[in-house]
Amino acid sequence: MVQEYQSPVRVYKHPFELIMAAYVRRFPKCSLIPVFVDSEIISQSENEDRSVLVTERRCTIDIDAPRLLKRIAGVDYLYFIQKNTLNRRERTLRIEVHNETFSNRVIVRECCNYTVHPENEDWTCFEQTASLDIKSFFGFESTAEKIAMKQYAASIKKGKEIIEYYLKELQEEGVTYIPRWTPPHDSGAVTSKARLPPSSTARTIPRHSARDGLPYKDPASPPELMSTSPDDKLDADYIRRYLGDLTPLQESCLIRLRQWLQETHKGKIPKDQHVLRFLRARDFNLDKAREFLWQSLTWRKQHQVDFLLDTFERPQLLQDYYTGGWHHHDRDGRPLYILRLGQMDTKGLVRALGEEVLLRQVLSINEEGLRRCEENTRVFGRPISCWTCLVDLEGLNMRHLWRPGIKALLRIIEVIEANYPETLGRLLILRAPRVFPVVWTLVSPLIDENTRKKFLVYAGNDYQGPGGLLDYIDREIIPDFLRGECMCDIPEGGTVPKSLYRTAEELESEENCLLTDSIYKSASIFKGAPYEMLIEITEASSVITWDFDVSKGDVIFNIYHSKRAPQPPKKDTAHGIASLGAANAQLIDRSWVLGQDYSLVEKAFICREGESVQGSHITRWPGFYILQWRFHSSTASTASSLPRVDDVLASLQVSSHKCKIMYYTEVLSSHDFRGSMSSLESCQSGFSQLSAATTSSGQSQASSTVSR
Repeated sequence: MVQEYQSPVRVYKHPFELIMAAYVRRFPKCSLIPVFVDSEIISQSENEDRSVLVTERRCTIDIDAPRLLKRIAGVDYLYFIQKNTLNRRERTLRIEVHNETFSNRVIVRECCNYTVHPENEDWTCFEQTASLDIKSFFGFESTAEKIAMKQYAASIKKGKEIIEYYLKELQEEGVTYIPRWTPPHDSGAVTSKARLPPSSTARTIPRHSARDGLPYKDPASPPELMSTSPDDKLDADYIRRYLGDLTPLQESCLIRLRQWLQETHKGKIPKDQHVLRFLRARDFNLDKAREFLWQSLTWRKQHQVDFLLDTFERPQLLQDYYTGGWHHHDRDGRPLYILRLGQMDTKGLVRALGEEVLLRQVLSINEEGLRRCEENTRVFGRPISCWTCLVDLEGLNMRHLWRPGIKALLRIIEVIEANYPETLGRLLILRAPRVFPVVWTLVSPLIDENTRKKFLVYAGNDYQGPGGLLDYIDREIIPDFLRGECMCDIPEGGTVPKSLYRTAEELESEENCLLTDSIYKSASIFKGAPYEMLIEITEASSVITWDFDVSKGDVIFNIYHSKRAPQPPKKDTAHGIASLGAANAQLIDRSWVLGQDYSLVEKAFICREGESVQGSHITRWPGFYILQWRFHSSTASTASSLPRVDDVLASLQVSSHKCKIMYYTEVLSSHDFRGSMSSLESCQSGFSQLSAATTSSGQSQASSTVSR
């Protein structure tokens, strides 16, 4: 397995030429890098105008490895080949390194780049990438990998310190400025040979050459709402200021996951803080974090969670009886949320509002918490990625163990755990009554182990002494109902009048219209049983738009037109099912002939697993349009062939013969479509880690705009 690493952009607030003068002082050996024993120049060449210098070195490295492992390997030192390409005109230095020792067993490659800062030509940027592929190493592959990872982390951390050390040394010698390189034929040209060693003379031209158009994330500016370009890169100072102190390997995981999102996800890119939470929740296992994040992004898209704070209108009943609210911040600067759970009539809220409204309320609290963390990061000047929750259980009793209420609580916990990892910094539970262990037994299995470690429980009224509330919250903001001096406007709750309760039928009907049934629908496509939906068009030149994600398998998408309406599926007496009833009802009748009874109005195209497709079709005639998704395989049938019932029944028993999609369709009049063309711009992208390996297939007619 190949291990890959990527460093953030590190910025030296010094000109490129001065950085080069500091860089060459680390050769032939550097006392600041004990493992770097020696180096020798193998070859060196310059072009005619001396603008490009290529230097190749053989470096001797004393890896910090167990002596036994060195004896088994039969070596004391490792040898690496380093090729440096200094472009004085472009003001760039590219460093390429690969191992010479054990090259048939281990492949180590490293690439470093010094370039001019895209927004300040007197600053220099540094980036580093590396890959490690251990094919075999005397049975010590795991040990060798750990040693290599440790060495890489130390190299990243030490690199900037070394440059700064030699910059200070140059300054003490009176060297604070080195002229840029100019072509030899220019009159009045000033060379820098007197100030620079021959192998490091440097100059460049405009800063656009190496990183033209690169949107740089200024560490002095607040975090952006979303990433705006696949070329957008994280600066090391930005990470430290807004995301915290990360190890080099953790930085690498963050950058690579962020790059994956920029390349594959066409929706709203989550903020860097949010991406980092998913990595922390999976202990920086990149593959697990990527899958975890992808599932959450799909969920957010399906339920339009990104717009929740702007669209969710809290019912007045919720405002009056929900006993929770934001209240200042704790001693660490984290936003503080207080929930008076013991005073809340959970049964009344569930009976009067329904489970879905309460879920939306909790989701809005979490979304607001993310926003407040960003604000506090700016206010306090240090990374704040989570909040503190204080739960007052005074009044909690057996009525809170009402079964539907517990069911609603368990579902809410499950949703939050799946989509808001590492957002809770600390949970302070005060005045826990005797019934609390019963509640805890019910809910704790659904709470992540790392989250459970953040729970602090205080029974009775002894919660303000040593090790109590004052360790986490300043005395002046302790609420009055907790014997503090701060007046708190959190609702006191009370019993919800039974006259406001809704019937079971009303609650079920409303739940079907809320979060569980969003504007996106889900559908399964089986081999031999396509999924079809009917759209009736009464006005020519109307526009059918679609947006669907293929979450499993590969599908073929078609659009057909018919002048007559398809008949409802008929009962199949031989098998006791409706036509394809166990799977999908087929709208195109078996007796229909393609080209006579119905026609294909969009050429079929293949949609691969992990792709997201948007498109539109301008209708030429009134009538009935059928959108069809069919299972695709190498032996897929033609568009006009119809499946036999026996084939369908057999295919339903094979799980691999199943595809899944999430789709949304809408019909617009032509003038409405023109008015919203920008928002319906067609695109196709991947939203899973499989998308990078997929290739686009199929094509559409001019009336359908689907870009690959």
